[in-house]
Amino acid sequence: MAEYTPSELMVIVAARELKDKESVLVGVGIPNLAANLAMRLQAPHLNLVYESGAVGSNPTRMPLSIGDPCLVTGAKSVCSMYEQFAYYLQGGRIDVGFLGGAQIDKYGNINSTVIGSYKTPKVRLPGSGGACDIASNVKKIIVITPHEKRRFVEKVDFRTSPGFLDGKQSWKGLKLQGGGPYAVITDLCTMKFDESTGEMTLVSLHPGVTLEKVQENTPWKLKTSEKIEQTPAPTEKELTVVRALDPDRTYLG
Repeated sequence: MAEYTPSELMVIVAARELKDKESVLVGVGIPNLAANLAMRLQAPHLNLVYESGAVGSNPTRMPLSIGDPCLVTGAKSVCSMYEQFAYYLQGGRIDVGFLGGAQIDKYGNINSTVIGSYKTPKVRLPGSGGACDIASNVKKIIVITPHEKRRFVEKVDFRTSPGFLDGKQSWKGLKLQGGGPYAVITDLCTMKFDESTGEMTLVSLHPGVTLEKVQENTPWKLKTSEKIEQTPAPTEKELTVVRALDPDRTYLG
């Protein structure tokens, strides 16, 4: 079996979740690598949409930011950020969105605002940006994050981006057009969300990882699926393509 790093594994597992012809709202970094990897493998007609307004982008290199000029070359459309949010995101035209944050809880709520009390925080974080809009309007939300106790908390200190709140019933009351959190991909496992309760549920362990290891790094009793799958190891082809996308390892580390 080929050797790979945790970041390469997370990119590859995330890329496998993307289907051909889906519209994907892509940031920079790991999510961007995942989307571009999927487009070069199983989803050649993936529609990459960037917050800055590039729609149907096909960058020849990995962008350094969402405002990188390489996103414009070959794009189907270039519009303002306002139009991108108003017509594409809030218009319900985005299938998949990637999000991250400092904290995530058992119902997929994300905190990227403060650690500690809002009035007297221990750490002040960047805030929402477009994350709350993405969480509220996209059909499927995928979170990619290292599996650490400081990131996984039973209740976030501040709810920047809504997951399923404190359960699916509460979330239904919001009447959002988005579908809520779909998957959380870490360096240890893949978790999805229970259809009836909205609780994060372990569905697949990555190669060499035990359930005990995952629970050790999760501060609440983690719900598990009836049959926990084994994540297939990255293939040589997947590794070759993802390394070619980031030859300087700017994002892969």
